[in-house]
Amino acid sequence: MLALSASSCLGLTPSQPPPRAALLRSDGLLRAHPSAQVAPAVATSATPAAGGNADHDILLRAARGEQTTRTPVWLMRQAGRYMADFRAFSDKYPFRMRSETPDIAVELSLQPWKTFGVDGVIMFSDILTPLPALGVEFDVVKGTGPIISEPLRTMEQVRKLTPLEDPDTKVPFLREILSTLRKETEGQTTLLGFVGSPFTLVAYAVEGKANRHCISTKKMMQESPETLHAALNHFADAIGEYACHQIESGAQVVQFFESWAHHLGPTQFETYAKPYANRAMQYVRDRHPEVPVVYYANGGSAWLAEQKDMSCDMISLDWQCDMAKARALLGQERLVQGNIDPTVLLGGQEQIRAAVHDCIRKGGGKGHIFNLGHGVLQQTPEESIQYVVDAAKEISLPLDA
Repeated sequence: MLALSASSCLGLTPSQPPPRAALLRSDGLLRAHPSAQVAPAVATSATPAAGGNADHDILLRAARGEQTTRTPVWLMRQAGRYMADFRAFSDKYPFRMRSETPDIAVELSLQPWKTFGVDGVIMFSDILTPLPALGVEFDVVKGTGPIISEPLRTMEQVRKLTPLEDPDTKVPFLREILSTLRKETEGQTTLLGFVGSPFTLVAYAVEGKANRHCISTKKMMQESPETLHAALNHFADAIGEYACHQIESGAQVVQFFESWAHHLGPTQFETYAKPYANRAMQYVRDRHPEVPVVYYANGGSAWLAEQKDMSCDMISLDWQCDMAKARALLGQERLVQGNIDPTVLLGGQEQIRAAVHDCIRKGGGKGHIFNLGHGVLQQTPEESIQYVVDAAKEISLPLDA
């Protein structure tokens, strides 16, 4: 009986998600959703107290540039396959079903916070989620990743793209996911939303899948730059609207992911990525000035100086730059996030602790949110995440001289 799946236990077909009151545990048993008044199977010192906690908005305050008593901590890709509880869903349900089914997406979003006590809950989703609403269909093939069957290659295709009007109709699951997460985290932690930056999304649409050299996009830069710019214009408007919809659904901070920045040189970044990211982010800041906007460029430390004047509140640094040198280059007034190498988490507890402490001290205190310089790797032991969170919370601010 213990080996029965959630769908067989509940009489559901394999394509149906489990109802909210009964979600799958890593050992194959059903358990109540975290919102139910049921004690967790494993209690840790990091589990948020039922009555909230004094640091409930520490991440939000740090993202606004306010002084905090310690450096807040959350991790990119903190909801992922390194967690057994996450795999209990990912092994049974395809990605888009998980990310677009509110009950499942809420559960997966909450898992790292309830287990490790991170200072933020980020919505479980994907940067490609809004593409179908724009007229670009995709699927996620297990073991391969996202596949776009009709890559965006011509001006005619660009002209056929649709605007992101009425998000509640085009991405109907989004509001329910974020509003539910906001209710379940209110007064306890900060809720983050996220989007893909225009260049990254357009490049993915052009390539049709992950491409080591971004060949089709680079060819378009040379042979038909007007087509690329037209697509970027369309996506910049849509992503600005998509980010605002996340805020209006409950997100308190929004991060823009330039996941394919490592494909760009400085001039290409200035031409094809920066202006469109700025346009989308400024749209969000104008409409919701109270909500911090974070910009993360994977591989962007190669041209960090070009990010100094980005239209965002905080720059998230990848792991290929030194935190102290980055802060010096960007200026102490520029808020930063990051940035230890995710592979450090494959080492021992003391190695992890030393790396975390080094990063926080180089971050200088005010204006810094601790994070990795990339997402959590699938091979990461779960206990290593706890080491990171505990180590980050050990250092009080302001830092000793």
